[in-house]
Amino acid sequence: MVIAVLADIVGSRKLDDRSAAQQILDDTIVEVEADLPLAIRPLTPTVGDEQQGVYRDLGEAMISLLMIQLRLPDGIGFRFGIGVGEVSAVESVHGELADGPGWYAARAAIDTVHSREGRAVPRARTWIVGAPGQDEVMESTIAASNAYLLVRDELVGAMSERERRLTYGRLIGRSQHELAEEEGISQPSVSKSLRSAGSAALLEGVSALRGATA
Repeated sequence: MVIAVLADIVGSRKLDDRSAAQQILDDTIVEVEADLPLAIRPLTPTVGDEQQGVYRDLGEAMISLLMIQLRLPDGIGFRFGIGVGEVSAVESVHGELADGPGWYAARAAIDTVHSREGRAVPRARTWIVGAPGQDEVMESTIAASNAYLLVRDELVGAMSERERRLTYGRLIGRSQHELAEEEGISQPSVSKSLRSAGSAALLEGVSALRGATA
């Protein structure tokens, strides 16, 4: 069993230059996979503003999607629906079409993100749904992961673009001195930004997810 991910672009109809935005999204996905390759099939545009990707397990999917969130600039973002379940491909004259309960679960998950985003949790960007037939362990894992994702999205959503860049840099192992030089600021300023943004909690969460997937 693998992890199916659907992503759609936040506010795609309001973007001034949809083509330029898509290029930024495509470049970001390539950069994230280069820095930490986790996807079986990285997010790839399908139709409209939707992307599809496949990951080996839930922890790796959550790490990779966080990296994409951190890497994107202000004004461009994704919603993510994560489906736990089997996936398959259906042959057609247009090529392979994604099918299977994992994709149906991912669709239900992204619908949940839309619903939560429009109500009490406007910064919600990620949700997980398990296909029918999950065992008790996976059901508990999904419930705990969704609780984590709600808080994680709130934290990331409150960050400035620079705070996200700095957090991403630390996540892939860059030193604070390196990041300070890139940003043209002092190392103490980097440290202060990371501390005020709550980056340490995000990085510890990634370490915990990596331990769970080791």
